[in-house]
Amino acid sequence: MSDRTLDLDDFSDLIERPHGGLRREAEERRALTGLPPRALGRLEDVGEWLSSAQARVPVQPVVNPRLVVFAGDHGVAELGVSTRQPGTAKELVRELLDGVSPAAVLARQFEVPVRVVDIALDCEADELPAEVTRHRVRRSSGRLDSEDTLTPQEAAAAFRAGMAVADEEADAGTDLVVLGDLSVGGTTAAGTLVAALCGTDASVVTGRGGGGIDDLTWMRKCAAIRDGLRRARPVLGDQLQLLATVGGADLTAMTGFLLQSAVRHTPVILDGVVSAACALVGQRVAFRAPDWWLAGQAGSEPAQAKALDRLAADPLLEQGVEVGGGTGALLALPLVRAAAALAAELPVREREGAPHSAEAVDVT
Repeated sequence: MSDRTLDLDDFSDLIERPHGGLRREAEERRALTGLPPRALGRLEDVGEWLSSAQARVPVQPVVNPRLVVFAGDHGVAELGVSTRQPGTAKELVRELLDGVSPAAVLARQFEVPVRVVDIALDCEADELPAEVTRHRVRRSSGRLDSEDTLTPQEAAAAFRAGMAVADEEADAGTDLVVLGDLSVGGTTAAGTLVAALCGTDASVVTGRGGGGIDDLTWMRKCAAIRDGLRRARPVLGDQLQLLATVGGADLTAMTGFLLQSAVRHTPVILDGVVSAACALVGQRVAFRAPDWWLAGQAGSEPAQAKALDRLAADPLLEQGVEVGGGTGALLALPLVRAAAALAAELPVREREGAPHSAEAVDVT
């Protein structure tokens, strides 16, 4: 992809599906363990998914996972669509960095390093570490109900920032990304994107968010999504313009991150409604891209259910976690690691009439 132009159509050519032949090889290897078909349930599917993503049989253990969290504030929060005050996502980021948020506790428990990417927090850049803010595009995103959340230039910059983070993780040897988000107003932006892409009404996708909003707040959120949806429909044919219109900087960056991770053959575990909405946009850009992503867990947001249904993605867990920051996706990580260990370490028997080679097949 050119350094001077950003053409999302290029991703259709750049993204390949995980190695299908290796997935069949992984299925055959599992059959040689002697276990009955589906004895390990979905762990078999996850092991085969990882094997095809790595282009290796048997699959390698997951040894270098990373929690990557995109953060930003949204102008639509000024309408009172959340239990949190507008412009306070910085507090959520600080809790994660200080190790006191749910995601921080789980990351520490599972020994997963944490990376936070500030794309559009509503604070001074020097209030957070430089490594957190160095990809920042702007201070907060615009109000999606009445104005574009980003200029075209800002949308391109946010998208490229997400791509750059994906490249940095791939170059650093990250073998699995747990993707999260921290924002105030982000679920409203996500609901607007999902409603637009699925052709549904605002009320169908409006949830209660991570804070469990009351009925009056829900009605304000539904009205904001309805107004944003009215602005989103005319630009459905241009995914970058759609993100600029109603997505905001953090969701735009996450979409770029997801697509470039697929280009770089880095598997990703999705978290909640925000990452699901970005994945849905990514599917519109490159239909093969979702094969590189795994839905970690199902929350209670109806927009997430709509998006995952359109993606044909079956969540690994159903825990109803809504606190964000990658918490739900982190819960799925031990199962992914277990699937890799079982696929790699269970002994195999010889095929009838021919000895079975124990050597790994690696087509990278």
